[in-house]
Amino acid sequence: MSAQSYAAQYRNTGISSAVMEADPHRLVALLLAGACERIRLAEACMEHGDLARKGKAIGEVCAIIGHLNGSLDHEAGGEIAGSLSALYDYLQGRLTEANLHNDASALRESLELLGEIESAWNAIPSEQRQRPAMAHGA
Repeated sequence: MSAQSYAAQYRNTGISSAVMEADPHRLVALLLAGACERIRLAEACMEHGDLARKGKAIGEVCAIIGHLNGSLDHEAGGEIAGSLSALYDYLQGRLTEANLHNDASALRESLELLGEIESAWNAIPSEQRQRPAMAHGA
């Protein structure tokens, strides 16, 4: 096995362990961080002309956003969940545009918006994290 293979296996094991041990709040935080990471990867791939890898990264971001959108608890989250859902729908559209038209500004906008969601999510005080999440059904 090559050094790269060992590194990939170690990385995957670390990610699996983090997910298995995470509480619902942490799982959403991991998804948001992963989405932002993949947008950055898509930007780098676009700059280097690696369009296949860019498309794969954007597809992964869209899948993460779809999962986050699907986990919203509209009954408990009310207006917040509705606003997040609309924002996730908007992000899906912008990411699709970025992929189809190699639009770096759409990627930057998506990263900025997801970064704001991530920051707000991570700013929730730990004592409130134990209660059921208001917006995400996590």
